[in-house]
Amino acid sequence: ITLCGGHTEITHGLDRPIVVGQMLGQVEKDKLITNSGAQVGDDVVLTKGIAVEATSLMAREREDDLLSSGYSPQYIQRAKRFLKEPGISVLKEAMIASGVGGVHAMHDPTEGGLATGLHEMARCSQVGMVVWPEEIHIFPECRDMCREFGIDPMGVIASGGLLVAADRLRSEEIVDALAANNVQCSVIGRITKAEEGLFFQVRKEKYPVPVFEVDEITKIFQCS
Repeated sequence: ITLCGGHTEITHGLDRPIVVGQMLGQVEKDKLITNSGAQVGDDVVLTKGIAVEATSLMAREREDDLLSSGYSPQYIQRAKRFLKEPGISVLKEAMIASGVGGVHAMHDPTEGGLATGLHEMARCSQVGMVVWPEEIHIFPECRDMCREFGIDPMGVIASGGLLVAADRLRSEEIVDALAANNVQCSVIGRITKAEEGLFFQVRKEKYPVPVFEVDEITKIFQCS
């Protein structure tokens, strides 16, 4: 057994420690893709969309409030199923993207949402980014419930989406390959020099990608 890393968190309703182990495979060194290899000029691709896991959590934890607010049982059940459809696994899209080639970095944003995932990739790769919010896919169920509970969708747990930094000459091919396999995806930004910072850009206006010290999902427990 090799201790290779760790992750801790506090989860609502869980009053005992849980230890989780995992099995890892091996990969040839020159084929290893991490979150630290993004290069200036790369396109940034996002698969599925943001807040897949958060959408399911909100539907599961605040079902009664959603029913009281007029959401149908069918709508809530559909949101609950987001864990499976579109699903929080990113294995399929990671394999497809890496199979196409031109991928320099990949990262799965989780706690702290897409915004935190972008910061993490930029920090690990020592680069900047310009990100186009209008290209970021937000599921209607996610948008509705985030509005209902006063949550910023950019900062809520984003398991289910995969960030891919890829050569601009290959990014369109990656998007096409993912789409051919029924994976929603889009180019949401570009890698820039580190000194240019990390910004959202809407037309000619830029503003910093926010930092979320606490995941926005905590708000559904604070107001319950």
